[in-house]
Amino acid sequence: MSKETGRKKKKIEHWTLIALGLIAFDFVAIHLSYFIALWIRFDCKFSTIPLKYLQTYVYSISAYAFLAVGFFWLFRMYRSMWRYASYPELFRFAAGTVLASALYTIVTSLVMDRFPLSTYVGGAFFQAVLIIGIRFSYRFLLYIRSTTQDKDGDYEHVMLIGAGDAGQMILRDIRNTKDLKEKVVCVIDDNPNKWGRFMEGVPIVGGRDDIFANVEKYQVKKIYIAIPSAKADARRDISNICKETGCELKQLPGMYQLVKGQVSLKNMKDVSIEDLLGRDVIKTDEQDVFDFINGKVILVTGGGGSIGSELCRQVAKHNPKQLIIFDVYENNAYDIQLELKEKYPTLNLEVLIGSVRDSRRMYQIFETYHPQVVYHAAAHKHVPLMEDSPNEAIKNNAIGTYKTAFAAMVHGCERFVLISTDKAVNPTNIMGASKRLCEMIIQSFDAKIKEGKAEEIPQLFTHYDSDIAGKKLGQIDYTNIKTEFVAVRFGNVLGSNGSVIPLFKKQIEHGGPVTVTHPDIVRYFMTIPEAVGLVMLAGTYAKGGEIFVLDMGTEVKIDTLARNLIKLSGHKPDVDIKIEYTGLRPGEKLYEEKLMAEEGLKKSPNNKIFIGCPIPFDIEEFLGQLKELMDVAYRNKDDIREYMQRVVSTYHPGGTAGASEEKAE
Repeated sequence: MSKETGRKKKKIEHWTLIALGLIAFDFVAIHLSYFIALWIRFDCKFSTIPLKYLQTYVYSISAYAFLAVGFFWLFRMYRSMWRYASYPELFRFAAGTVLASALYTIVTSLVMDRFPLSTYVGGAFFQAVLIIGIRFSYRFLLYIRSTTQDKDGDYEHVMLIGAGDAGQMILRDIRNTKDLKEKVVCVIDDNPNKWGRFMEGVPIVGGRDDIFANVEKYQVKKIYIAIPSAKADARRDISNICKETGCELKQLPGMYQLVKGQVSLKNMKDVSIEDLLGRDVIKTDEQDVFDFINGKVILVTGGGGSIGSELCRQVAKHNPKQLIIFDVYENNAYDIQLELKEKYPTLNLEVLIGSVRDSRRMYQIFETYHPQVVYHAAAHKHVPLMEDSPNEAIKNNAIGTYKTAFAAMVHGCERFVLISTDKAVNPTNIMGASKRLCEMIIQSFDAKIKEGKAEEIPQLFTHYDSDIAGKKLGQIDYTNIKTEFVAVRFGNVLGSNGSVIPLFKKQIEHGGPVTVTHPDIVRYFMTIPEAVGLVMLAGTYAKGGEIFVLDMGTEVKIDTLARNLIKLSGHKPDVDIKIEYTGLRPGEKLYEEKLMAEEGLKKSPNNKIFIGCPIPFDIEEFLGQLKELMDVAYRNKDDIREYMQRVVSTYHPGGTAGASEEKAE
């Protein structure tokens, strides 16, 4: 085996053979170049060339050829991939030629009978033509092939939007990709100065207003958007025009790819529905978040879910002292554990399995790790499923929040951030009502702490043993409790687990129909990073008792989202893909509200984030009702909704019905 391995190692690589061939060609070309220059200098008659010049040529040209080839080797001219050659290769060749020619001119002038000046200039010129010509001829042949490649009609016509650097890179990548049955037939750019001109032989036919006409004229099947530097509104407007053409759309995500040199066909992504929402991405001040997270022990409950896992990612990059991921579902927790260990190998990470409904487990975690900040994302959030299992919503969402909050409070946690939802506003479903309960719980805790009456907050047990993790209730020190409790309320999250958009995409892939509950149902939308950015900022702005609300822009019709997705997939709604209205499901609204009217709004340091003033309610009565509500939930009573109405006065089951097409996660 060792001998065979040795023979394999001695095998000459393909690029080495090409390099040797180029060296031989360059050696001959240099000889030929200076002879042609000398021959032309004397009227193209060999007999008229003086003997002294012929002697200088014979005695010096081979030495110069070796010198020039040496310079070319030094400048890595024989290791370049000439199929992709560009300005760097041209610059290195020019540098090598200038240095070698200058040295040749000086030496022959001092030691021999120097040539006429025109011979030196002409020799360098012909040398450049021959040496560069042979190298770029391969690219020229590829170009010729690409301009005639669709004669057989097998190639899909592509419209490229963006006649800048990114567009040029995408155009070249399409041409140079083997076995790719695509051809760029026209380019769109909003700069009028480029109209009527050509980019690598492809006509620039106009701006965004000319998209429709040229899609039809050139029989375009695909549109590639390569404008990474464009503002969000311009990209959105162009995407809106393109989706009406019925063509398949892809785009380059942003400037990062251009700066990092990652502009290629493989970096193009499908134009997503997020690009058509009608607002810019909300940016958060990461310095404030870093200052808050840096050096602290952070606990994320529900850390394997859509929001929880993104919270973990953003916490990890802000240098926490320790990150604790807590989730009841081990598969999700394991996935985020692997991801963070790979990306942040020095991160002090603990991944724990358990339920927020387990008082003993929560006490054990706080006793062991003493987290300073808790992001409480653990919850059941799927509206229709919770309507079928209402007691589980109360057990997990409300009672789980209560037990986690109590454990945080008595163990010196500095800040507790609850992940809430706009479905908690005037809820018509049990999930929304349970999340409103969660908000009332953290408001009750915060109020009692500020009054110096934390000891009046009862601990809820589903067991009869008052000894939790070795600590008796009477041993709890309430004198120095300062935990700040806040909630973060936002709407529907694009791309979360159970989100409607993946469902729509699957339905489109199967040829439809796409199911929408009601033609008039509307929602506010945000992306997962935006939602998490708000949660992180809530931790920095919090003073205790607030409900933070994101300005989520204008509402979007679910029916419009469905139709846009169908168009982005290259189909026509109600023609290629049918849309079916299935009817409103129990306990869901046509319209979601971000705040109850009586809450009001106050400004925060971020102009996209507002603070809702807490709604007053009888805290003593509420804390007493929770024990009864817990008992009813754990007995799995069928009349749990009636008990909920007594506790949450704004809850009206089956009220203004409407379908929640997105989870509130």
